[in-house]
Amino acid sequence: MSDSLLSISAWKQRLVFWLGAVFVGLLIVAMTLLSEWAGETYRILSKRYFWFNFVAAPVGLGITAWLTFRFFPGSERSGIPQVKTALEITGDLSRRNHLLSLRIVVGKMLLTIMGLFSGASIGFGGPATHVGASIMASLGRAVRFPLHYMERGLILAGSAAGFAAMFSAPLAGIIFAIEEMGRSLEEKVSSLVLTAIVFSGVVAYIFLKKYIFFSDKSFILPWGYGWLVIPLCGIAGGLMGGLFSRLLISCGRWLAQSNLSIFTIAFACGGGIALLGFYSEGNSFGTGYQQARSILEGNAIDPWFPIFKMLATLLTAFSGVPSGIFVPSIATGAGIGANLAQWFPIAPAEIMILLAITAYFSGMLQSPLTSFVIVMEMTYSHEILIPLMATAFFATGTAKLIQPVPLYRALCDSYKQYLDDKEK
Repeated sequence: MSDSLLSISAWKQRLVFWLGAVFVGLLIVAMTLLSEWAGETYRILSKRYFWFNFVAAPVGLGITAWLTFRFFPGSERSGIPQVKTALEITGDLSRRNHLLSLRIVVGKMLLTIMGLFSGASIGFGGPATHVGASIMASLGRAVRFPLHYMERGLILAGSAAGFAAMFSAPLAGIIFAIEEMGRSLEEKVSSLVLTAIVFSGVVAYIFLKKYIFFSDKSFILPWGYGWLVIPLCGIAGGLMGGLFSRLLISCGRWLAQSNLSIFTIAFACGGGIALLGFYSEGNSFGTGYQQARSILEGNAIDPWFPIFKMLATLLTAFSGVPSGIFVPSIATGAGIGANLAQWFPIAPAEIMILLAITAYFSGMLQSPLTSFVIVMEMTYSHEILIPLMATAFFATGTAKLIQPVPLYRALCDSYKQYLDDKEK
């Protein structure tokens, strides 16, 4: 222990992890603020000029997708499959340079904002994870880190730090690293990984404070008849989340096997997004954060909103532009919860909305621990931890009936097949 405290090499490694995590946190803060500004600007312009939406969405997404695959290959879509693929590379670690690099950081940040300026339904959860992993991996290469850090530690720390910073939720970042990205943490790197995640989450919280928190109220679900909302929300949210995953995987594979150019696909997806935005009065555009917050504050919303938002998020993913699904999925889940509260008012509406968000998240990812922890941290809803947890497992079980393979596992397998085909 004392040797570790006095070792210059050990302190250099700690500083790289910690300063890298702080930088990731600051970068994600900037991305978060820019994303809301870009989404809101597009929404205002689409309402002011009738023609704007039907021109900007298809043309903007087409150009953004072309730039992505022409100049920033590897930065497309969520980024989490790329990070998972990088974690699974053994032997020749130079292959990771195509998946995690500073070039990808630039592309991910620039093109995600361009996508929001094109009306896409984009969140920053996946991009933040990809950016964080790329920054930490690049730092490790620059300072020539020991092999065991380069193999897993830096990538895990960066990806989870990005996730934690995006939601100002360090605990959710830790669970995400274990459940979704790493499935395990090696003892020799675990402490540095965990501290890096905490640093990044705290930095984001300092600057954003309650910016991404949806509520700071106390939520209580007394024992009794109202607990029937747990299976209700779990099954309904899990069903919709599983359906989203199934469509994303199956339709994505079909498009990948088609002979259509990426510009054509993105242009068509942009046209669909424009139509959804028109019929939803602009609510399907952007991250969905403002809509989710409005729903939790008790404001009425179109019952079709969750369908519009889910379809807009699917079309955005199909277009190939850098984009994430986490925040748009929170908005979709909130819309589902608001509908359930209207149709089956057996518990407070706010609680049903939180349970539905958890359920949709769990059904989509099949990562129940990450799902209920992130909702708990974002909303300070510790008092309903048990209902959140139970709902998450109901939802995961329901989703497995529709989509047996978890979303990111399936996307990672498809991405590795895509890379193998390119090398042939």
